Amino acid sequence: MRFIIQRDLLIESIQHVMKAISSRVTIPILTGIKIEATQEGIKLTGSDSDISIESFIPKEEYGLEHVEGIEEGSVVVQAKYFPDIIRKLPLKTVELITDDQYKVTIKSGGAEFHLNGQDAVEYPHLPKLHTDNSFELKNDLLKDLIKQTVFAVSTVETRPILTGVNMIIEEEHLDFVATDSHRLASRKIPLNLNNENISFKNVVIPGKSLIELNKIIEDNEETITISVTENQILFQTKNLYFLSRLLDGNYPETSRLIPEQSKTIVHTKTKTLLQAIDRASLLAKENRNNVVKLQTKSNNEIEISSNTPEVGQVNEDVTTESIEGEDLKISFSAKYMIDALKIIEEDHVKIEFTGAMRPFIIRPIDNEHILQLILPVRTY
Repeated sequence: MRFIIQRDLLIESIQHVMKAISSRVTIPILTGIKIEATQEGIKLTGSDSDISIESFIPKEEYGLEHVEGIEEGSVVVQAKYFPDIIRKLPLKTVELITDDQYKVTIKSGGAEFHLNGQDAVEYPHLPKLHTDNSFELKNDLLKDLIKQTVFAVSTVETRPILTGVNMIIEEEHLDFVATDSHRLASRKIPLNLNNENISFKNVVIPGKSLIELNKIIEDNEETITISVTENQILFQTKNLYFLSRLLDGNYPETSRLIPEQSKTIVHTKTKTLLQAIDRASLLAKENRNNVVKLQTKSNNEIEISSNTPEVGQVNEDVTTESIEGEDLKISFSAKYMIDALKIIEEDHVKIEFTGAMRPFIIRPIDNEHILQLILPVRTY
């Protein structure tokens, strides 16, 4: 195998596939990066069995030549050393050559490295998914769906199914739902489906996979194709192939958690409330749940407070747009509230309470498709 390639493009592809590589794998060859050269271009692959990523660098694109002098072949290089070597090379182009013993020579300017590689035949083959369950999304929309839900997945493995995001398609709507049993985040969007028959409820994508995918896909209007099989999901763009296993088990029926009616409704500015809770949380860090209290007052004001006996206390009055319904005193995790308000990009939010010990809902005033739910904390 031999080729000369633009170093920046190679670095970008290496960064993509490294997101799937782990030192803790049962198959030793998976600690490496697989490199394949064909007349179309160069393909890099990284995998840890749960996530597999392929990044393709075309020989030429938009009239620009990215790769030249290609002699076909493949090799697996050590992920521990290869990325740093490429990053620190002196010139903008890199030449890679392998011999029959899988020795890899890397040349750039006066620098020359020799790395021991492995036979790519030993590298597990990635499955090519064949499924009718495919649909397309814009990159920026998918990034929004991930950002507005993935933070609410569980980080403890006691209920593995809750470490993932449930992807639901029904009635031509796509819904991402995440919960750690103390809070819930949901984002719904309308879908234009080519295949009218697509619908699924129990597709649970590991939160870890979505976090890595979100780092790779660019924030633009280009489309990404999503394909689902029984135990895997594939995200595919023009030069990227991101495959993840799905979580086993049944995701809980979260729609039952969402209260039907409310007793107190507060309309307020998102940023004002976020900043007040952030300030109150400064003195709540000592206490385990990082608890902050909210109490409705007259004149459309709410009081945000926190009290940690060994540290001190803070009270702040916040003027809201309006308060409807019953008086209320409620305590909740400042962290959960801050997380929920941070992902809301709209200026105004509506918070619907159904009592001091019942879950409450946060929504942007002009967008019914974003929903955050938080369970209160008992403090008395």
